Amino acid sequence: MNPIVEFCVNNLASGADAAFAKLDADDSLDVIEYDCLTYCDLCATSLFALVDGEVVRGETPDELVANIYTFLEENPF
Repeated sequence: MNPIVEFCVNNLASGADAAFAKLDADDSLDVIEYDCLTYCDLCATSLFALVDGEVVRGETPDELVANIYTFLEENPF
């Protein structure tokens, strides 16, 4: 079973789509897009994803990707 990375479609439209594309190309991750993750305050103010249920944020898509991989290294599945 792979780690699960979940994105809100609204956050993708706000710029997280580049992070989604990079992570989706990684076969060791299950990357999923949802209509809403009910983190509307976060979604409106920053780029974020849920990684195995935990919020990971980034200022830019590249930072979000880096923070997700760092989170996965620090929290082995």
